[in-house]
Amino acid sequence: MALIKIFGETLRELRLEKGLSQEKLAELCDLTPNYISFLERGLRQPTLTTLYKLASALNLSITDLINSVESKRVGN
Repeated sequence: MALIKIFGETLRELRLEKGLSQEKLAELCDLTPNYISFLERGLRQPTLTTLYKLASALNLSITDLINSVESKRVGN
C-alpha cells in the first residue's frame, strides 16, 4: 500500500481514538474539514507544518505520529 494511503488511514484512526470529528480536528489545526478528508483518503500529502499542526492537535509529537505511520507501513 502506498505511504500516502497508510498516512491517511493512520490519521483517521488517531483522530477517532481521540474522539474528534474531521471538523473539530480541522478547527484545532486551522485547516479545512475538506483538507482533513483529503489527507485521510490519501488524496493530499501534508507539509511539515501540517504534520506539526496535526500532531499537536492529537496531543502527539511529530515523531509519535510518524512512528505510528511507520509501524503500519512495516506491518503491511
